[in-house]
Amino acid sequence: MSTATAVENDVISVTEGAADEALRLLEGEGMDTDEAGLRLFVQQGGCAGLSYGMRFDFEPEEDDTVFEHHGLRVFVDPASMNYIEGSRLEFEDGLQGEGFHVENPNVVSECGCGESFRT
Repeated sequence: MSTATAVENDVISVTEGAADEALRLLEGEGMDTDEAGLRLFVQQGGCAGLSYGMRFDFEPEEDDTVFEHHGLRVFVDPASMNYIEGSRLEFEDGLQGEGFHVENPNVVSECGCGESFRT
């Protein structure tokens, strides 16, 4: 039995486009969108020191905070929450390619390629 914390407020937010794309990908992986979700985390790496990571998980870990936006469940571990609180997950489709992007108000600098950051 999971004791993950479900949160209804907007500590992080997900745009409708990002939720739609993540749900499409989850379903493509054959995962149950009622239980599974997108794990958003921060890890050491990149030239600025920290980088974002994302993957699909079948269920949240015991100490995760769980957010739900537009039908998408998002799992965040406690250590990552310190870095991404107040962030917005977006999906961009443009000339530079498509992909998920985290708009984070806590970032004070990013590397030149935009793959890593510092808070």
